[in-house]
Amino acid sequence: MVINLSEQHSLISNWVSELRNVDVQNDRMRFRRNLERIAEVIGYEISKKMEWEEKEITTPLGISTSRVLKQQPVLATILRAGLAMHNGLLNYFDKADNAFISAYRKHNPDGSFDISLEYMSCPEIEGRVLIISDPMIATGSSLVKSIQYLKEEGTIKELHIVCAIACTVGIEYVKREVPKATIWCGDIDDEITAKGYIVPGLGDAGDLAFGAKLQG
Repeated sequence: MVINLSEQHSLISNWVSELRNVDVQNDRMRFRRNLERIAEVIGYEISKKMEWEEKEITTPLGISTSRVLKQQPVLATILRAGLAMHNGLLNYFDKADNAFISAYRKHNPDGSFDISLEYMSCPEIEGRVLIISDPMIATGSSLVKSIQYLKEEGTIKELHIVCAIACTVGIEYVKREVPKATIWCGDIDDEITAKGYIVPGLGDAGDLAFGAKLQG
């Protein structure tokens, strides 16, 4: 399932427009905050689909029966670009366990690239809901490889993918490789360059959020 929230949330559409806007996106704090806010809204939408249970809560004046999450999710992100969206999800799922993966494009002289995975920190994920965030789904290669890496640690009960902008090519690849995942997008673009960059997209989310890097 693919959900494009710009089609139903005017606030998300507004935040995505600021992420794309060259006159706005150079404000790194605002760029990070917009990614964070998109993730917060998506986290809220995901929470509607999660299992809950009734629990008796003692108040100063009596007992209240409340609905609470039956199980906390695992929040995963791909370093470094995913940190702002991860923080947005963590603002809402503030008791969640967390996983972090280092995945990046290692460029070759001919212009092609390989996905390099060098680090993962992961809690127990067997039978749990996993929510993984990455601002951009371009080719989908790094995302799929990261999910496959996580699956080696246990069987995931339910998988949600959170991104700001996705490309149709990347979405189709993710759907083929991870067919049971739900993909939540701030917006969807149709074009991708030969080097794997989304058009119109927004540029390099990691650089815009945290500054330019030496590694290309």
